[in-house]
Amino acid sequence: MQAAGHAANAGSAAGLLLTAGATATVERRGLLARRIRILVAVTICYNVVEAVVALTAGLAASSTALVGFGLDSVIEVGSAAAVAWQFTSSDPATRERAALRVIAGSFFALAGYVAFDAVMSLTGGSEARHSTVGLVLAGSSLLVMPVLSWAERRTGRELGSRSAVADSKQTLLCTYLSAVLLVGLAMNSLFGWSWADPIAALVIAAVAVKEGRAAWRGDICCVVPLVPTGAESACECCADGADLPQTKS
Repeated sequence: MQAAGHAANAGSAAGLLLTAGATATVERRGLLARRIRILVAVTICYNVVEAVVALTAGLAASSTALVGFGLDSVIEVGSAAAVAWQFTSSDPATRERAALRVIAGSFFALAGYVAFDAVMSLTGGSEARHSTVGLVLAGSSLLVMPVLSWAERRTGRELGSRSAVADSKQTLLCTYLSAVLLVGLAMNSLFGWSWADPIAALVIAAVAVKEGRAAWRGDICCVVPLVPTGAESACECCADGADLPQTKS
């Protein structure tokens, strides 16, 4: 009888531990979802300002790369808004696929416009002029965007959200674009190489296509959800071999 009592007590203790663990996981997921909403809100606010400044300065200087950078900011607002919409749901996973498609479409739209405008500039369009505002904006984004991208990517990985990780890559792309833009504007300002501006824009377009394809297929790597997904295939680009179910196109 005493042994049976000990066994019953042990079973009750194990049950309490499991319940506590499940509660902690639910609470953690709620915290991560709120954190993503905050990061997305900050990203949207920054990108609205960035878009207005870049588009205004780009049109004034006839800079294809700067206009493309401004359009990327507009598109990034749409991408972040898609993630914000997803996480207003009580079950964000049900909106994951739709959010990914919106993000992918935003990449493709950016690539199409920037590539067209860059080719037009290279084949006889107006030459880009010096833009101090553009240089300052590119430098500022080089400092701000990596921090936002890292924070959202880390949170998205822990939560197991493909769309959050995809949006963080959209934000990281803004960092790369800032560097490309800075180089293109600097070369034009220092050496008068106006062709550097549309070439920089074409680099922006190429990167956007690559990231758009990855988002459309759901090839977002290194996502480690809190709750095991039971996935069978590992993401090849992850050093830790983290699993995540593949999104079918």
